[in-house]
Parts: sequence; structure tokens; C-alpha cells
Amino acid sequence: MGEKTVTLSVRAILLTAVILLGLVTAYLLGGAGGGGGPAQAAAPAATGTDAPRRVLTMSGTGEGTTVPDQLSFDLAVGLERTDLDTALSDASGVMNRVLDRLEGLGIRRGDMQTTGLSMSPVYDYHQYSPPTIRGYRVTQRASVLVEDLKDGGHAVSTAVDTGGNTVQVSNIRLRVGDPDAAMRKARDAAVAEARAKAEQYAAAAGQRLGDVITLREVSAPRRSDVVNGYAVQDLRGAMDSAAVPALPIRTGKDTMKVTVRVVWALG
Repeated sequence: MGEKTVTLSVRAILLTAVILLGLVTAYLLGGAGGGGGPAQAAAPAATGTDAPRRVLTMSGTGEGTTVPDQLSFDLAVGLERTDLDTALSDASGVMNRVLDRLEGLGIRRGDMQTTGLSMSPVYDYHQYSPPTIRGYRVTQRASVLVEDLKDGGHAVSTAVDTGGNTVQVSNIRLRVGDPDAAMRKARDAAVAEARAKAEQYAAAAGQRLGDVITLREVSAPRRSDVVNGYAVQDLRGAMDSAAVPALPIRTGKDTMKVTVRVVWALG
């Protein structure tokens, strides 16, 4: 009776061990074969925060026309005398007379500026002896700005008439008093063109044009208040100082272009 009881207990223990081993094996095989499904199910759903922003980019070009309204030129008085003091005095006298005449035309003293003074000896050269000083040459220089272009030609002629053969006029330039005015018009026109095209494309796509995200100027001319150079470079002795006519000035015009690129949000 005691042996039978012991035998049944051993069988029960072995049977229990076999069942437990089968359960462990089934669990391990199930975890290895179906691991992909539960991991994907646990991943959070997309919330839409990473969706690309809807924008519309458009370029526009605008133009602004500039017409010169001022004139500037360089003025030089050069003469030669036997001694330096006399050369300086005479050159200053001629320059002052010229500037006084220009001021009488309405040119402000603040628009006439001294730009240089040079003094140099003048030599006589001999074949068999050292050179000797014959005298001294003095040159005084000034720049003149005529703010009203219609007076520019008369101002140049007056300078030559006053100084005679001692006066040289050069570097005549046509200028624009307010070059930014044309740039402002060009920028306004460029943005207006870009907006008109953007609104057209947005409407065609069934969208509404939103706020401006960025606006960038991609091309523009170099800023310069000098529009054109006049052909006359040297008027010294070119006219009869007794009857100098007003120098004819033709202005012409210049066109400035600006291109902008604008990015809008689509509503």
C-alpha cells in the first residue's frame, strides 16, 4: 500500500512538470512570432503637427524713372607769375570773382566748395647750364553744385566768361537730387505686381491668400545720385569771354528696376 502511493505521487509530479514545460514553450514561441503586431499598435497616431505649411511664393518687378534736376562741375583757376605771392594773390582774386558771379545767379555758398590748391615752380632749361626759375604756377580748384538744372548751363558759361583763359571747367555731371524717390516707386510697383499675381493663383486654386511670411529684395540697381556725364571736359579758352552763350544741357532720363520675392501663407 505504501509503494503504490509513492508511485502515484512521482507520476503526478512528472505530469505537472510536462504541462508547465509546454506552457513555457508556447509562451516563448508566441512572443517571438507576434512581436511586430503589439509594437505597431502601441505607436501613437499621427497628430498632424508635422504637416508641411501651405505657402505661395511669387516675384514681382517694378520700375521708377529718374530725371536729372541738378548739375555739378569742377572749376580750376590756373595762372603763372614771376613770384609766388603774386601768383597766389592773382589766382585767389580770379577764383573769388568767379564764385561771386555764381552766387549772384542764386547758387548758395554752401554749394561751392574749395577742393584743392597746387603751387609749382616753372623752369627755363638751357643746353649748357643749369635750369633757372622763370616763375611760379598756382592752381586753385573748387566744385560747384547747381540745384536748379535750368540754371546749370548759364552757371558754366558765367564761370568761363568771368575767368577768361585762366579758368578751366571740367567734370560736368547731371545729378538727381532725390534718387530714393524713384526707388520708392519701383519697390511699391514690385510688391503690387507680386500681390496681384499671388491673388490670381490663389483664387484659381480655390485658396485664400493669408499673411506675408517673408519679403525679400532680390535685385536692385546700385545707388547713385550721378545719372550721366556731360561731354564737355575742358572749356578753358574755348569761347570768346566777351560773349559766352549759355551752355545747352539735355537731361534725358534713367530707369531703375527692383525685383522682390514675397512668400504668403495660404488660408
